[in-house]
Amino acid sequence: MAVDREELQRIAQQVEANRERMQAIEQQVRQLESIRIEQMQAIEALLAIPDEGAEGAMIPLGSGVQIIADIPPEGGAVVDIGSRVQAERTRGEAADILTKRSEELITIIERMKTEFDELEQSTIALAQKFNESVEELEPETVIEEPAASTPPPRRARRKRGTDLTLDD
Repeated sequence: MAVDREELQRIAQQVEANRERMQAIEQQVRQLESIRIEQMQAIEALLAIPDEGAEGAMIPLGSGVQIIADIPPEGGAVVDIGSRVQAERTRGEAADILTKRSEELITIIERMKTEFDELEQSTIALAQKFNESVEELEPETVIEEPAASTPPPRRARRKRGTDLTLDD
């Protein structure tokens, strides 16, 4: 089956679009995994606080800075419950909320990885089709450079009030 130049160009564009989408998915997965790690660390910290509370606990603020605080036995945690609304919950409830969010992230990450794998297979198939089609073309039908990758020649521009040039 002979494939024309336009079809080859379409396949090449689809391969490139797929590769860009795959890179975007990889980046999103890395970001989600980073968020999940942060959640797991928060869960560990919440569960590490003894039921009787803690005196002189060091609470990280970020950038290597910690604050020393006493945590009462009944001291809870303030949790974002959605839409930038925060509410105080017990430490156990806060850990449960974070655990559910972590499970949801795992589901999303797995879906994205599946999408990546499907896109990768599609891209490989398109690239193979492209390569096979290029091999089928007879040498005289192959042009040195594809039109899309060759920049158009620059034309000299005429300033207002100047004489005409051969390009005009």
